[in-house]
Amino acid sequence: MMPYVLDDTEKLIMDTVRAFARDRVKPRAADIDSTGEFPWDLVKEMGELGLMGVCLPEEYGGAGQSYVLFAMIVEELCAACATTGLILDVNISLCAEPILMYGTADQKRQFLTPLATGQKLGALAMTEPGAGSDAASIKTTAVRKGDHYVLNGTKTFITNGGVADTYVVTAVTDKEAGHRGISEFIVEKGMPGLSFGPPMHKMGICGSATTEVIFRDCVVPAANLLGAEGQGFKITMDTLDAGRIGVAAQAVGIARSALEDAIEYAAQRKQFGQTVTSFQAIQFMIADMATAIEAARLLTLQAAELRERHIPCTKESAMAKLFAGDTAMRVATDALQLFGGYGYMKEFPAERHMRDAKITQIYEGTNQVQRVVIARSLLGRG
Repeated sequence: MMPYVLDDTEKLIMDTVRAFARDRVKPRAADIDSTGEFPWDLVKEMGELGLMGVCLPEEYGGAGQSYVLFAMIVEELCAACATTGLILDVNISLCAEPILMYGTADQKRQFLTPLATGQKLGALAMTEPGAGSDAASIKTTAVRKGDHYVLNGTKTFITNGGVADTYVVTAVTDKEAGHRGISEFIVEKGMPGLSFGPPMHKMGICGSATTEVIFRDCVVPAANLLGAEGQGFKITMDTLDAGRIGVAAQAVGIARSALEDAIEYAAQRKQFGQTVTSFQAIQFMIADMATAIEAARLLTLQAAELRERHIPCTKESAMAKLFAGDTAMRVATDALQLFGGYGYMKEFPAERHMRDAKITQIYEGTNQVQRVVIARSLLGRG
């Protein structure tokens, strides 16, 4: 893949994103992490800047830009604050994207415009206590009753849970059909029978709202079926391809920020009469970290470009997520090491980067599952 070259419009957008990330997002990152407060003000600003629907079509209120630019924006925001970048990523890749790809014209008009403009926030409700990486094992049911479906079940670890207005929900419509009996629904906050568990307290990305999403005889209009009955597993797998690109971009941003902070600190830290960057061992660590980040970024942008061209990218998105997630954790760990004892202190950002990095190896399918996906693709067993 050739390096992606931005056109004039994309350069202008990225300049705006960098300024926003530098001036508005990064100064808030430590406070968001320590308080766990959801950054509504930043979400509102991202909507006003047109970022919440940057890669959605203009006819639905989006900016009509590429999925590659979307990945670059997620990286930039996550380099400033992993929580803030995650919120935008989930809104687009896990909620708006499946509606765009599989929704009817009426569904797109009804749901995409509020998501694209930041008037509403989206989420994906797939994971269950007994069905995470194994999406085919979900237990939530949807039973057709006249002009509506009745949903029952519990989803867990839902990012943007409780704060989102629109949820793409995976449920079983035919228990006897296995994964071919899974369907997708668009569920809105306020529908009868929809409720949320208390906020979950996490190791990292602390300002991100994460809850259980609970369906107790939840009444959903039949018109909110996304795609056809039985198409849900396919939609879920396609959505995860998009989601993994977003997670990879998150990981690159976190790793980049960890390295930048470590270099800044190491250039000032003196030991044995010289800055620690004078030591070859430190120089080698920095070189390895930077090389891995660049490789992770290229894998991410390659997958994003395939996605933009509507070329199947299951293997490539899994590779990007796997390598970028592992890179983020390794770089964050090494960056903390460069800070020495100070890296272990809350007053410095190194420990936050390390905590934020870990989740990129877990959600959207653990990195062990990514290896399974990649191997099956290579061996023709997918």
